[in-house]
Formats: sequence, structure tokens, C-alpha cells
Amino acid sequence: MTNSINTKRLHSLFQNMVDFYSPSGKEEELTAFLENVLMANGFSAVRQQVDESRSNLLISSGAGTQDTLFLGHIDTVPAYDIEQYEFSEHKGVCRGLGTADMKSGCAAMIEAFISAAEQGHLPDNVLLALVVGEEETGDGTQALLKSHSFHAALVAEPTNLQPCLEHYGYVELIIRTFGYRRHAAMSNRDTNAIHAMLRFLIELEDLAEKHKKETVLNIRDLHSSESGFAVPDRCAAAIDLHIPPGVSSLAFSEELQAFIDTKLTGSHASKYELEFPTLADGFKMSPETDFAQLLKQIFQTLQKKWEPIAFKSHSDANLLKDAGCLPIILGPGQLARAHTKDECVEFDQVSTAAEIYFHLLKGIQHEF
Repeated sequence: MTNSINTKRLHSLFQNMVDFYSPSGKEEELTAFLENVLMANGFSAVRQQVDESRSNLLISSGAGTQDTLFLGHIDTVPAYDIEQYEFSEHKGVCRGLGTADMKSGCAAMIEAFISAAEQGHLPDNVLLALVVGEEETGDGTQALLKSHSFHAALVAEPTNLQPCLEHYGYVELIIRTFGYRRHAAMSNRDTNAIHAMLRFLIELEDLAEKHKKETVLNIRDLHSSESGFAVPDRCAAAIDLHIPPGVSSLAFSEELQAFIDTKLTGSHASKYELEFPTLADGFKMSPETDFAQLLKQIFQTLQKKWEPIAFKSHSDANLLKDAGCLPIILGPGQLARAHTKDECVEFDQVSTAAEIYFHLLKGIQHEF
């Protein structure tokens, strides 16, 4: 089967996107670049203000009701090495900050839109949204959902091009333990904030490994007050818990709070505090929805295996589902490569993603 997309144009776009440094909060240069690219290809790109300096970029496919969403975020995490974040390629493997998460998916969606428009296959009811802020608070998608509603969505997070009809939930835990500052030689006396925290974290790991085996636990941050040659008077940890679809994030947090109370009451901490800044339920999509069935047909047409999996991270898809939208997550790149020093994606997979997105747009035009 011949390509329906322009791979040379896609490669150039992808490289240029990666060469823009666009961590959350600093996306505007890339937004301006993409606005010019889309306008040069005949699209009317509308900026949707998110805050005083940042905007989403919204591209309508036509005059119809925009009830289907193609969603990509253009922000990244901060660079591991600010001197070496840019695009490089060797033997078809593209490296650089955001190559997997998710500038490859965004580039593939843009190319699919351009190619579909050129060939007369762009439906009139699809909105392409290139949003900011996903790696931090999701403020870009929150702004989008204040002004738009959608029946179905395609989210181009890195899934190794395996369709995700299930999505994990997310519980964010911040916990602080307190003690008393004193001489370092007296660390074995009375309260000790760090001892209490470390013992608790080991017990939490044991809980996840033995009784919550499907839960993915990450101790994201751990630090104490700077005290010199002394016992610190406080310690804090930020913890991510990705919970299976079908598990209530609220019920999980309440169970976790009871566990914490049991473990830290009467511990080496003089007191403790905890909060749950983010609670997001996971979800399961029916494979029988029209959108899922159309995507399955496209996989069969392109002779690709249809093997749906669960997306085991937090993403803007959680926000979409909470707003009544039915999202499917499908994008190039591996989640295991995202946010790493060696982030990369095979360009062949980026090109294949653009093909799938193109055929999805064509299918929407004829079936919806």
C-alpha cells in the first residue's frame, strides 16, 4: 500500500518541533511556529488563551459541529541536559526531548490533517487541539473543555502504536513528617522525621507489592529540611500511584489514608500531614463503540495487529473521560522511553502513526 502522507514533510516538521525547547510553561515559541505551518497549509489556526502568556492552538476541519477531537500536547518535561535536548537521528531512530512524549504524535496528527485536506478526505466535524501544560497541571486541556465538548477523541500519547481502550487512574500523595532539630550525634533519640518517613515508605512499597500488585507506585520526590550537622526537623515525599481501571481513586485514597494513620501514629514522627492534590479515576472503553470499531477496521486494512492494552499513566484522557468524552489513546513511541535521558522513537513508527490518523480522518468523513 502506498503512503497517503508526505513522509518528507512529516520528517521536517517533526525535527523542527523537537528543536524548539518547550517545557510546560514555555510553549509559546513552538505554538507560534506551528501556527505559521498550519496557516501556510491553508488552515485557520485559532489561539485559545490558557494564561497571560500561553495558548492552545485549535484547528477546525470544517464548518460542521466539532464533536470529534484529535488531541496532542506540545509541552515536555524539562530537559535532562539543556545543552543536548535537540533532534538527532541515527539509522532511523530519532532522539531528543519530546520525541516520544509527544511531539512525534503531534507531528503525525498535523501531517494527517494536511494530507487529508490535500486529498479531499478531511471531515468537517473534527477539531485538532495542540494543547499546553499536560506535563504539569493539564491547564491546556482544562481550558479546552470549558469551551468545547466532544463525543470521541484520539489522544496521541506514546503507546507503541497499540490502541489503549483502558486507562489507569491516578492518585497523587504528598506526605510530610515532622520531628525536632538537634545535634547529629543525638539522632537516635526521641522523634526523627526521616526515620519515620523511610520506614513508612518501605511499608508502602510492601503494601503495593503484596496486596496492590496492579498498582504502579513511584516515589517522585523525597527531601528533608537542610540542617547542617543536625537532625532535620522535617521530611517530605511526593508519591505517584497509578491504579487499575475500575478502582475508585477516592476510595483508594481513603484506604491509603487509613493505612498511613495506622503506620505513622505513634511512630518516630512528632506529627505528620498528608494531602491528595490529584485524584483521577481510570476507565474502560467498550470495544464496540463506533470510534473503536472504525479504528479496528483501519488496523485490519493496514495489516496491523489489533491488540488493545491499558495505558498505565496519567494523561489528559482522564480529563476528557470526566467531561463525557470517549477517548482512545494511540501514538508512536514507547512510554518507557518518555522522560528519559535517552528518549527516542523510530521514524517509521511516526510515519505509520500519520497513516493511521489519515485513514481515521478519511473513515470519519465517510461513516460519521
